[in-house]
Amino acid sequence: AWVSLRTTDLLGFLPTWARSCLENTDPRTRGRGIQLLSQVLLQCYSLLQEKEVLHLVLFYENRLQDHHLVIPSVLQGLRALSMCEVLSPGLAVSVLKAIFQEVHVQSLLQLDRHTVYSIITNFMATREEELKGLGADFTFGFIQVMDGEKDPRNLLVAFQIVRDLIAKNYALGPFVEELFEVTSCYFPIDFTPPPSDPHGIQREDLILSLRSVLASTPQFAEFLLPLLIEKMDSDLQSAKLDSLQTLTACCAIYGQKELQEFLPSLWSSLRREVFQTASEKIEAECLAALHALSACLSRSVLSSDTEDLLDSFLSSILQDCRHHLCEPDMKLVWPSAKLLQAAAGASLRAYHRVTRSVLPLLLEQYTKHPQSSQRRTILEMLLGFLELQQKWGHVEEDESTLLSLRASVCSVVFSALTDPSVQLQLVGIRALTVLGSLQGFLSPSDLELIVDHLIRLTLHEEDSQSSEAAMEAAGSLAPIFPKVFSERMVPRLEEELHSEREEESSRDHRSLRQRCLQALAAVSTHTSIVRETIPVLLQHLRKVQKGSEAGNTQDLVSVCQSLHRVALQCQQDAEGCWYYHQTVVPCLLAMAVQAAMQESTQPLLGKALLEEEVLAAMVPVISAATTQLSPELAAQSVSHVVPLFLDGEVSFLPQNSFPCSFQPFEDGECLEAQRRLIALLMAFVCSLPRNVAIPQQERLLRELLALSCSCNCPFTATTAAKCFAGLVNKHPAGQQLDEILQLAVNRMEPSLAEGPRRMQALTLLLWVTKALVLRYHPLSSHLTDKLLGLLCDVELGPAAADGFSLLMAESPDVLHKGCHADVRIMFRQRFFTDNVPKLVQGFHGAGPDVKANYLKGLSHVLNHLPKPVLVTELPTLLSLLLEALSCSDRVVQLSTLSCLQPLLLEAPQIMSLHVDTLVTKFLSLTSSPSMAVRIAALRCAHALTSLPLIVLLPYKARVIRALAKPLDDKKRLVRKEAVAARGEW
Repeated sequence: AWVSLRTTDLLGFLPTWARSCLENTDPRTRGRGIQLLSQVLLQCYSLLQEKEVLHLVLFYENRLQDHHLVIPSVLQGLRALSMCEVLSPGLAVSVLKAIFQEVHVQSLLQLDRHTVYSIITNFMATREEELKGLGADFTFGFIQVMDGEKDPRNLLVAFQIVRDLIAKNYALGPFVEELFEVTSCYFPIDFTPPPSDPHGIQREDLILSLRSVLASTPQFAEFLLPLLIEKMDSDLQSAKLDSLQTLTACCAIYGQKELQEFLPSLWSSLRREVFQTASEKIEAECLAALHALSACLSRSVLSSDTEDLLDSFLSSILQDCRHHLCEPDMKLVWPSAKLLQAAAGASLRAYHRVTRSVLPLLLEQYTKHPQSSQRRTILEMLLGFLELQQKWGHVEEDESTLLSLRASVCSVVFSALTDPSVQLQLVGIRALTVLGSLQGFLSPSDLELIVDHLIRLTLHEEDSQSSEAAMEAAGSLAPIFPKVFSERMVPRLEEELHSEREEESSRDHRSLRQRCLQALAAVSTHTSIVRETIPVLLQHLRKVQKGSEAGNTQDLVSVCQSLHRVALQCQQDAEGCWYYHQTVVPCLLAMAVQAAMQESTQPLLGKALLEEEVLAAMVPVISAATTQLSPELAAQSVSHVVPLFLDGEVSFLPQNSFPCSFQPFEDGECLEAQRRLIALLMAFVCSLPRNVAIPQQERLLRELLALSCSCNCPFTATTAAKCFAGLVNKHPAGQQLDEILQLAVNRMEPSLAEGPRRMQALTLLLWVTKALVLRYHPLSSHLTDKLLGLLCDVELGPAAADGFSLLMAESPDVLHKGCHADVRIMFRQRFFTDNVPKLVQGFHGAGPDVKANYLKGLSHVLNHLPKPVLVTELPTLLSLLLEALSCSDRVVQLSTLSCLQPLLLEAPQIMSLHVDTLVTKFLSLTSSPSMAVRIAALRCAHALTSLPLIVLLPYKARVIRALAKPLDDKKRLVRKEAVAARGEW
């Protein structure tokens, strides 16, 4: 009721005791009266009128002279009035003057000091011009208020006020040093929040807040830089780090005038730290600070009468570092190189100044040192300077030292490529890539030589590291020089691919072919090159398909892997993607259809192409070629591919004169080979964007459903089920979808109950369930319950349990976001919430012969659940997980161990309650017949060491004794884990 009254009436309507409180001679009683009034004002300050605010301000200003017990309540009232929009001009200044003059702020409690800062903050936000009218008096008044503040909550607000004073150009007057002193006394921050701090203020919050104050104005430079140098020279690592980071921040606003006096001392401190420190953090911050100093000096505008501070600063650095590059023991080579690179990387001017002195020296040292290890070090330093040039792109002829040294640089890099040392070769290949990226640096003859070196390393270098690095380099350089690589590298690779050498063994020749295929794929990073490499790869695929060599299945897989890599590289380029799709997909389909039709009449021809391994390798090729198509081009393609499988329409395929019709959905044993090609249909239609209409989709779904339930071939049945599920997942909701799903349920349920094709029905159930779980379809609950019911089935139970892994895991070929599937966020968490209680209940009610199925299903679900979710549910599930470790099923053991290992690290308090059981189980499983289980158990035993020490000590001797046995395990990987775990214990 009081809040709704006008203020002019408020004192009249206050109860008699409240009015008498304001006039009482006892300060405690007066304080209670003012406290009541302030609480009311904090509720209704927005309703006040200008005249009412004036009277209240005058009243509260007068009360600031009252007894110290009254002051906190007065400040609360003034805080309420500082938020009034109708505050008359001049009142804000009047209030602050009164506070500055009458209140000794640092003698107040923390909350009351915070109230004063809030009043100042409110007025600065709404009465900026009035406060600026006070001039430097306002700054001085605030300095008095803040001086001696210790509470971190108040300091965060005070630092913000200082930032605003500087950022909004309040007059600092003669009080710059005083303002610096009142804030810099907290540097470096030494604050550790108390345990379970309810305010949540961290040391980092205070550090960043103070740093933003100290680095906010060049006016602080003459006071701050000596302080930073002092702290850099201290023994406290945190002080060094804070000082270096603050110096880096200051350089963003300083000019050479602020830095000039202190540059020698700053360089001396930075150099000493980099040369002597053992801390990578401090070294990194020193280099960042040196880079910032060099950048700051580079920004300075030179005039005829001013010293070039950048040049003199860099001269000091060169004088102190350059001679270390020539020392025989190369002790300080890397620290010196890092310092030089940090300074040079700040600007193009700094880069030219440093490289003019350093690059000739490095090239000279490379020639002087014959050892590969020393040459590698020198080349890595040279590489660092080459990489800096990349920041500025084109190499300027008139200024660049690098361009004048082109012949020497290329000679050094080329010599590294022919060195016997693999490590030197790898650095040379990296340098080659950088040289190629420098626009205008390489001559045409250099480019040809580079390509020749890359071909040699790719095909004939024995070490696989160098070969793979050369392929990656070719892929990086090809988009920059597509013509050279098209005309020089691709023909050479094609020639090597088709060459036949009698002196080479079959194994060596296959290895060479493998490298050729990989290199053709690696270099296909530009559309013009793709147009050259794709025909070569497809021609080789046809050649291998027609061959009768024993290993041509693996050769076919290798070609498909290369085609897949090219497809992935084409995805970002619309033109290249469409060329690839319309060239590769029809060709693969034509070859597969031809092989399937010949299977019944000429069994030896093309049989390898129908192997599961080869078809599985073709799937990602077609999928990658389809996922990034525009809807228009995808619709054009789907109008050909679907009729091919439904109606045998082969007219769009190249070389389409086939001996018989293509009918993969028809019955008959002779058509078994054709039905295997449903895998390729799956790869195509399940990768289409969701907004692309599929012709005859309902008919296609029915054919896939029938095939998945009736086919005797597990591979064909599975791919048909996956294809059906992929289409169902993207199908728009509505009556058509409901009908096809009901048809699927009607086909599955009888087959699951009995008959020879129960496993095919289970496979279909799993994939359809996954398709619906991902999109939160209502029928998913019914199908999941059906799957849960199968866990107690003696025949299908183990496979049904493994099916929970399929439901939760990412599928590589269908039903993932990359192929535009409808995947809702947090579907795993929802599945967990809905079904884990049912799994637990089923486990407790199941017979002993099927309990393992429930444990296996549960472990699969938990293993794929996000760990933060799992930690929250751990107390209720841990007993079941421990029981799962006693299960004899290897899959259950392995899945449970992989689930428990991260939990030991993330939930040590909960796991500590069961340490006795965990130790016993893990040590027992280190003797498992399965190598994978032994490794997982040893990793868990290792992870146990993250539990509190007091929990582990009683088990220390026992674990160390038990882990001695796996040290002699016959498998090296097991011994490796045993050494790590036992050493930690």
